Amino acid sequence: MHMSGSGKQKILFGTLALSLGVLVFSCGTSDTPTITPTTQSITESVYASGLIKAKDQYEAFALANGPIQEIFVSEGDTVAIGTPILKIFSEAEKLRRENAQLAQNYADQQANQTRLKDLELSIELAKSKLRNDSLLWVRTKNLWSKGIGTAVDLEQKELNYKNSKTSYESALLRYRDLKREIDFNSKSASKNLRISEVLEEEYILKSKIEGVVYSIPKEIGEMVSPQIPLAVIGKAGEFILELQVDEYDIAKVKKDQVVMIQMDSFKEEVFEGKVTKIYPIMDSRSKTFTVEAVFTKGPSRLYPNLTLEANIITQTKENTLIIPRNYLWNDNEVITVDGDTIPVKVGIKTYQYAEILEGISSTTELIQPGK
Repeated sequence: MHMSGSGKQKILFGTLALSLGVLVFSCGTSDTPTITPTTQSITESVYASGLIKAKDQYEAFALANGPIQEIFVSEGDTVAIGTPILKIFSEAEKLRRENAQLAQNYADQQANQTRLKDLELSIELAKSKLRNDSLLWVRTKNLWSKGIGTAVDLEQKELNYKNSKTSYESALLRYRDLKREIDFNSKSASKNLRISEVLEEEYILKSKIEGVVYSIPKEIGEMVSPQIPLAVIGKAGEFILELQVDEYDIAKVKKDQVVMIQMDSFKEEVFEGKVTKIYPIMDSRSKTFTVEAVFTKGPSRLYPNLTLEANIITQTKENTLIIPRNYLWNDNEVITVDGDTIPVKVGIKTYQYAEILEGISSTTELIQPGK
């Protein structure tokens, strides 16, 4: 079986011997060798380079600036969603949170019960005085209706009643206003404390997934910023192949196609995989598309960021007519032993061989152009 690919393709798997029949020399005066086509299988493939990545692998960035205060995990540790990875020191943020905590404690409902109790007592006193002044006014009116008492005394009792009523209603209003104020201040202080806690949490880097910490490139005391990756985290024991395919070849690549893989870490070993995802946008700088694949037959142990080279099998044909590629003339013609130039229809082409669809048969003797 023979494999083809783009102009940038590297042959990873060694040249498989193609039986071209018996090499024949012409009987004439020329020593130019001749061949006849043979029926064989041929495979077309697309070259790709790439990396091994842990599934869901990502670089973790903090949202704040500052020196690393503490690192909670080590490389190789297993983490859950939300597990703290490291903490960045910020004196200002710490003081803001402490100040918000003090404000929340001061504004707490329980801390203001004394003020409410004072107003409740004022309400009870005003209510008691209102009740007493009301009775005195009613009694004075009854006496006045019987001709007992003076008009001045009656007016005074009525005035006392009205003043007591106003004082009682005013105490109720003050109580309601204070209760509303305390409730608002308590809720506002709680929200401010929560905001401060959220801002402080930005200084703690946490894992977004359940997996393994593969790398922590920084140490305690080093200054970091939101632009600096602080950890590499990914799934444990689950890996993907992130491949880069040239824009000229991407149209041939489809999901579930077989991928043949070779890595420098496992020299002279070839592994198998299959295409699982094709990203639909091209990287404008490298002029490549990202293709993901998974191993179907892989090594027993893998590590993130191992480099690899791969051939994505795009087409295989069995029992088809094949000649060495250097026997093609102008990419679509061959030269017979008699010196005739015959146009042919070419199918799959590899670096070494070409499939001939039409124009010659397995008995046609050919010579190499230029020989």
